[in-house]
Amino acid sequence: MSAIGTLTTHHVGVNVTDLERSLAFYADVLGFEVIGRGAKEESGYAFLGRDGRLVIALWQQAEGVYDSGRPGLHHLAFEAESIEHVRAAEAALTARGTTFAYEGVVAHQEGAAAGGIFFHDPDGTRLEISVPKGAEAAPAPSGTAPACGFF
Repeated sequence: MSAIGTLTTHHVGVNVTDLERSLAFYADVLGFEVIGRGAKEESGYAFLGRDGRLVIALWQQAEGVYDSGRPGLHHLAFEAESIEHVRAAEAALTARGTTFAYEGVVAHQEGAAAGGIFFHDPDGTRLEISVPKGAEAAPAPSGTAPACGFF
């Protein structure tokens, strides 16, 4: 074990261009609860979570759209309880007009039981909702390469 002990992810901070639009997406569509929010001059922020536990911090301090070609966040992945929950999320996101990287649920790679949906938030940040099993019958968009790696 390292001298600093075992680390776990506490939360992820995401820069957004429009806090209200992003709150509508992350809270209303994805179901995160707002557990705090505030403002500083022209910028705002919101803390989102589940059962009072912080998961995502939204920071309104960006311009433009997400650029997958720049260093930094590749994608943000959420694990669902079941493949049925992934499909319910897909339906909710489709009804909202969300942009998907692949059509429907896909396997993480050929022959994998793990899989999910891959899509973009209002600023283009890449997101995933997946499960470790239940996607056995789904196609694999990238053959043996991970589906989450190249969208």
